[in-house]
Amino acid sequence: MSFLQNAKFTISVNNFNELPEDTGREIAFAGRSNAGKSSSINTISNQNRLAYVSKQPGRTQLINYFTIGEDKALVDLPGYGYAKVPSSMRKHWQTILPAYLQDRQSLVGLIIVMDIRRPLTELDTRMLDWFAPRQKPIHILLTKSDKLSRDKSHQALFKTEKIVKEKWADFYQTPCSIQLFSSLKRTGVEEVNKVIQNWLTL
Repeated sequence: MSFLQNAKFTISVNNFNELPEDTGREIAFAGRSNAGKSSSINTISNQNRLAYVSKQPGRTQLINYFTIGEDKALVDLPGYGYAKVPSSMRKHWQTILPAYLQDRQSLVGLIIVMDIRRPLTELDTRMLDWFAPRQKPIHILLTKSDKLSRDKSHQALFKTEKIVKEKWADFYQTPCSIQLFSSLKRTGVEEVNKVIQNWLTL
């Protein structure tokens, strides 16, 4: 039984100075709007409503903290790239997100959620550029893998893996790993659970 099912919502914040005390160990989830980030968090934690899931992209507009015990947390970052989000909010997160990813000391790893049909968008690569220089581990979930055939899923996996290795893993000497994932079929849940538990208990 994974201890991630003990995750509980704690707080939502809008500014860097509102973040909880910078202690313990936390893992952030980032992803383009509608890539399946909230669904992934719910599936991984084996909870239906831990993270808010909406059919309308762009609903996650705050940094949401889900604590596990006293010194561990999962952090749901705002979904990026949705056109209907006001420009003022987009500019706000363009300031807050790099500050969080580059300066937060308790952040031990980043999980980037990408729709397998549209991996490594411009905004995905920007997140990698912000975080990879810290040389802390990155794990990529290629979500909605059930939307593609087995062969096409693995082709997308190998192609993305090659690009990530060349541009970030080798260049920055940053540990990067990638996997297929489907919230609908629960594909890859055990694999990502092991990654998260290793990061939080290292």
